[in-house]
Amino acid sequence: MTPQLLTTKQAADILGVSASFLEHDRINGAKLPFVRVGARSIRYRHQDVDSFVQSRIHLSTSSYQTHK
Repeated sequence: MTPQLLTTKQAADILGVSASFLEHDRINGAKLPFVRVGARSIRYRHQDVDSFVQSRIHLSTSSYQTHK
């Protein structure tokens, strides 16, 4: 099964951030994995976006640790 690929805008909409936020993430060492489809074509796998969200779930602000 081929994974569903999302554009930067679609991934940003799911995460509730701007497309430029994800562009900066890629420049600064991506925390969210991406797929380079062509020279200027970037896509995100839906499963990676979901995993990224799951990895950021916290139950208390006092136990929150920054992700590096």
